[in-house]
Amino acid sequence: MSRSERTAGEPMEVPGADIRTEAAETDVCIVGAGPAGLALALMLLRSGVRVTLVERSTALRRTFHGEILQPGGQRVLDELGVLDAARARGAARLGGFQVLERERVLLDIDYSRLPAPYDCLLALPQPHLLGELLAACRRLPGFTLLEGHRIAALRERRPGSPCTGIFANGPDRTRVTIGARVVVGADGRFSKTRALAGIEAGRSESFAHDVAWFSLRAPGRETGRVRVHRAAGSAVLVHDTHPDRLRVGWTLPHGGWRQVARRGIDDIRAELGGALPQFKDLLHDQIRSMNDLTLLDVFAAHAREWVRDGLVLIGDAAHTHGPIGAQGINLALQDAAALHPVLLDALAAGQPTRERLAPYARLRGPAAASVHRMQRMQAKAMFGGGNPVAGFLRARAATLVTRTRLGALITHKVAYGTGSP
Repeated sequence: MSRSERTAGEPMEVPGADIRTEAAETDVCIVGAGPAGLALALMLLRSGVRVTLVERSTALRRTFHGEILQPGGQRVLDELGVLDAARARGAARLGGFQVLERERVLLDIDYSRLPAPYDCLLALPQPHLLGELLAACRRLPGFTLLEGHRIAALRERRPGSPCTGIFANGPDRTRVTIGARVVVGADGRFSKTRALAGIEAGRSESFAHDVAWFSLRAPGRETGRVRVHRAAGSAVLVHDTHPDRLRVGWTLPHGGWRQVARRGIDDIRAELGGALPQFKDLLHDQIRSMNDLTLLDVFAAHAREWVRDGLVLIGDAAHTHGPIGAQGINLALQDAAALHPVLLDALAAGQPTRERLAPYARLRGPAAASVHRMQRMQAKAMFGGGNPVAGFLRARAATLVTRTRLGALITHKVAYGTGSP
């Protein structure tokens, strides 16, 4: 094949390199085997659509941060028939959110107000969820999983022209060409699919804090809630997780990790112990070095485009949110549920164009923007700041939210998102 005949975007071959080439054809190629990618794959397979799933890790060996499932996400998984099995692998039931200051409850979002069976939050380890989704996909015809493969380029005649698949680099120097009617980028907040398409991430530094995560072994020390402990202008988030552990998120000034690290682990342990005196013994015994903490760079993003001819972005690839309110997985699963019928319509018409795919973006774009606005408001409530009068007024407002019908409405919106039934 001459250079002029080569499809634009195809990786150049290296003269003399020992590269094996393979080719495959599918209806939909999904990049990223996270909750959104696997859920969408299962929906499409059940509708008779051939799916090839490209995942850079092997055996789901990847780093996971989010694991809390809101009721909206639980409902999507239940309709797919995988929720009970994933939960049976191990999960922690959480009754809602609380914001506390010196052990005084300022805000209590009680999920028991919601109708059963989705009247709680679930701390569900992602390997449990992904394992069940993947097992369900493997039981259906038309499914191909390419583990250990990284997307290298989009298959398009020229940049911005209709996407007709991808080129991927696999293990053992294997290059795979995947022809697809539609490519779905479900590869996360730093999406390579989005970058290869030249679509701006739309990142904004709208949150004043990053989060350092860690977990503690804590048999018999369950909280039963997601609790945010406000202290000294910062906040520490704590919730139960499986098995018999506490997951802790310590908020830091955005971009201030290096300065915090210079303080040393003893000073950090003392500050955390002051915010969480009930867990001071666990912190002393288990947090031994900075390596026990994992930093999450917190930012918001809303990609400039979510759909093009033959190309769609979902989940964090399309919109990234902070960890406040545990919305990431929820939104990703709802994206998949919204995209599924739109994709079926486009494929049936033989026209997976921007116009055919646009209803998905029109539906989910405002929902993602609404969550971003809500998280900014939640951040102000949780992290405090300002003068004592402002703090008093925030506490009074939180009491009204907790005790009135307004609280029930806010709980439903956090649990299910904008426009939910």
